[in-house]
Amino acid sequence: MDVMPLLLLVAGSAAIAAAARHTPVPAPLLLVAIGLAVSYVPGVPEYTLDPHIVLPLILPPLLHTAATDSSYLDLRAQLRPVAMLSVGYVLFATFVVGWALYLIVPDLPLTAALVFGAVVAPPDAVAATAVARRVGLPSRITTILQGESLLNDATAITAYRVALAAAVGEGATWAGGIGEFLLAAVGGVVVGLVLMAPIHWLRTHVKEALLQNTLSLLIPFVAYAVAEQVHASGVLAVVVVALYLGHRAWEVDFATRLQEEAVWKMVAFVLESAVFALIGLQLPVVLRGLGQYEGAEAAWYALAVFLVVVAARFVWVYPATFLPRLLSARIRKREENPTWKGPFIIAWAGMRGVVSLAIAFSIPLTMHDGEEPFPHRNLILFLTFTTVIGTLVVQGLTLPPLIRLLKVPGRDTQAETLAEANAQAQASRAAERRLDELLIDERNALPAPLADRLRIVLERRRNAVWERLGQANPVTGESVDDTYRRLSREMISAEREVFVRLRDARYIDDEMLRTLLRRLDLEEAAAFREAA
Repeated sequence: MDVMPLLLLVAGSAAIAAAARHTPVPAPLLLVAIGLAVSYVPGVPEYTLDPHIVLPLILPPLLHTAATDSSYLDLRAQLRPVAMLSVGYVLFATFVVGWALYLIVPDLPLTAALVFGAVVAPPDAVAATAVARRVGLPSRITTILQGESLLNDATAITAYRVALAAAVGEGATWAGGIGEFLLAAVGGVVVGLVLMAPIHWLRTHVKEALLQNTLSLLIPFVAYAVAEQVHASGVLAVVVVALYLGHRAWEVDFATRLQEEAVWKMVAFVLESAVFALIGLQLPVVLRGLGQYEGAEAAWYALAVFLVVVAARFVWVYPATFLPRLLSARIRKREENPTWKGPFIIAWAGMRGVVSLAIAFSIPLTMHDGEEPFPHRNLILFLTFTTVIGTLVVQGLTLPPLIRLLKVPGRDTQAETLAEANAQAQASRAAERRLDELLIDERNALPAPLADRLRIVLERRRNAVWERLGQANPVTGESVDDTYRRLSREMISAEREVFVRLRDARYIDDEMLRTLLRRLDLEEAAAFREAA
């Protein structure tokens, strides 16, 4: 097995994603653009998306890390709009886009057109949420986009399976399709609910951080595989488990949390980078299989489908936002009144991604009889590719200026900092009371300087947030807290150099050096986390 193409893909996509941080272009868009550019460079290996790898091996960890970083409470508060998008919109888009393609392409069976509709129905909000974080969208819009991206793949994959069964002649009925959809949805949630408590129990009772992190890496694959084994939605099982684990992460040992955060950030960075690069690299594969369709004809189909996909999202989002408010006083009372700007951004942030391409590549070559070819399969692949590229480039590039043009109010950073400061003050007072209670017991007796040091640490933590609101240094532009952290890191660097020098002089050995450096690393990490 030649591993060089895989190494080139991972290394190249990681380098491009890192470089994107120094450009105004979001990393997913830059990766797709460069993937398109290099796909025809001589000597570049040919990469083909394998759905048997993307769906069970790449999708679960991406869903897991996104769900654990999400807020269960925020998603629950926005459950209605999230459900309207992740279920209602996906089914609506499946039928609208499928029907439009049926009308546009001669001799295309309606069932095959609905297969295409299900393929391109789910937006991939990775790029949209990346833009949202960069421009500081309101937390409600970001939560809705994240929630949609977590759940819509399950709806789309189930709709695809039902449509495909009808298209290949397996005798699917409406009743059977609805039953399969309910089985996948309810079954996926049930599998997640069954697995989440035992998995969390294991995480809190396995004390070795290395074993805990090994378990953490296996969790999304186990949840996905178990659900798919019983013909339920693996996507929903992964999301349910991950949301629960993220909500209860505070119960896990601190060493595990520190390691997990670093490990999952790396996993998500590598997978997301490679996935978006792979999208661009599919161009030669898709064009080579286009076959009978001429350039102008294929371009017309691609443009028409792109316009229908974009328009269908607007047609769904605005009624889904405002009609429930008109019909329900309870919704009007519970939810804040949205302006037209928020739904416009949500509608425009309908970029498609790798899941659509992976599903498209899983369309079989032949019908159920194994002899007749699947109708217009090559065209469906081509239109999926152009829809993904079109939405990523057109909508992805225009989303940041659109947000600035609409002047959507961003996050209130000062209010968030005040809330953080008040929360820290309450926690510090509770810690001080607990310290006083413990010091009364003779078993906890400490010399006065050490007891004072514990109180100083609490005071430092309490004051750090308030100092972010203070005046900046007129010379450096730093806040008092920034200066403190910078000086702290300089001091730690000086200590680190001494430890290395003592190791080189053979005064201490390498094992002791690693122990001392780890202690400094933890102190520096704590300072960095406070800065973030």
